[in-house]
Amino acid sequence: MAKKGEKRVLRGRAGRMQGGRGSGRASKGAVRLWGRHAVTAALNNPDRDINKIWAVRETLEEMVNAGEIELPEGVRVEYADGQDLARLVSRDAPHQNIVIECEPLPELFLVDVAEGDPAAPIVVLDHVTDPHNVGAIMRSAAAFGAACIVTQDRHAPPESGTLAKSASGALETLPWIRVVNLSRALEEMAELGYWRIGLDGDGEATLAEALPTGPVALVLGAEGDGLRYQVGQHCDQIARLPIAAAVESLNVSNAAAIALYACAMRGQ
Repeated sequence: MAKKGEKRVLRGRAGRMQGGRGSGRASKGAVRLWGRHAVTAALNNPDRDINKIWAVRETLEEMVNAGEIELPEGVRVEYADGQDLARLVSRDAPHQNIVIECEPLPELFLVDVAEGDPAAPIVVLDHVTDPHNVGAIMRSAAAFGAACIVTQDRHAPPESGTLAKSASGALETLPWIRVVNLSRALEEMAELGYWRIGLDGDGEATLAEALPTGPVALVLGAEGDGLRYQVGQHCDQIARLPIAAAVESLNVSNAAAIALYACAMRGQ
């Protein structure tokens, strides 16, 4: 662990973990991001290597003059109009007059960020593949001070402009651990002192009843399928959110936000 006041690199995707409890491969090749929040966060992230900037001149000058960003030295800047920028991003994506090309975030080990802080839960996503949902969960996780987000690499979206836009800057500040085997990652969390709570509508206890006073890992499954059996078997407890019977389930990003709020309110 880092000493108080010592800067640690906490951003990025994971490399191979010790003991074979490995991380998956994250994005390969350059990543294209767009939108002012996502681009500002990336340009202000010392761990993000920027290759190129495309922007409407007035927008870029406004961002620089307002002190939102500093242009990295040696990075190529190409000015364009909004229609040209629209050709660089996903169809109908709100680029907000600025697009960047950058390298994927650096690799990171789970043990580097999982410090056993009771106030900093780990968020584990089991086969949640929609980049909008993952981005929204990242935003909530960053807002409530989560330690990191953990996904299985083959069943999660890569870094992308869509995910970064939904995360509204959280992609650059919240550690993202990508693992090959989610069950083994949950075993490692237990070894690090985390109580693993799987969220499922069939849980006997409510989340409030299940939450411990110590470090917790919140495990959420994909909408529809929910937690896979093997992943559920690696949780210490299965809990439910006490929603009305008239509502069958919540969107996974909404469920994550509620669960994170419940963790933040422990002891208050």
